Amino acid sequence: MRIRGPANAEQAAPWAGSVNSSVRYTAEQLVSENRPLPRLITRSSDIHAAGCFALEDIPKGTVVLEYTGERITKEEGDVRYDGRPFTYLFGIGDGAVVIDGHGMAMFVNHSCDPNCETDEIDGRIIIQTLRNLKAGEEITYDYWLYDGEDEAPCYCGSKNCRGSMYSPAEVKRMQRVAAKAKKQAELAERKNRAASNREHSNP
Repeated sequence: MRIRGPANAEQAAPWAGSVNSSVRYTAEQLVSENRPLPRLITRSSDIHAAGCFALEDIPKGTVVLEYTGERITKEEGDVRYDGRPFTYLFGIGDGAVVIDGHGMAMFVNHSCDPNCETDEIDGRIIIQTLRNLKAGEEITYDYWLYDGEDEAPCYCGSKNCRGSMYSPAEVKRMQRVAAKAKKQAELAERKNRAASNREHSNP
């Protein structure tokens, strides 16, 4: 199962978030102070299926969306998305609880060269701009997927595209797992050949 996580949190854990002091308004402030979010629209995207686009210029450091949805256990998420080619799960805290995305934020596409970033503040996930955005630009952030078993190729088309939506640490972990599995398979194959040769040499 693939789970999204804040990109600025990997040094602590693949999913844990930290407060970014550059946030213009936190998710809590946006709700309590009833501050309007920038105008966005969901429409077809060149990156993947549908995406979110700015309908107005948006300054750097602006919170554009909150990642909302049902909060479930990671284990329930495993069951809910078993066999499905995609998920909308976003890990929070220590990863035991995930948000099953429901709302505009679930349509924000991944990019290895994003114009936004995610952050966890008081258990809530916000999406904020990393630079000034022009009206018409697609909103993107780096998914930094983790806890995956299958491939998650990236089609963002950026110059520094790493070819995967998994975080660099998760890519390395999956490569180690694959290398170990390959080594074990080769060892098993050699043992089987040796056993077969002994059977043929001892009629």
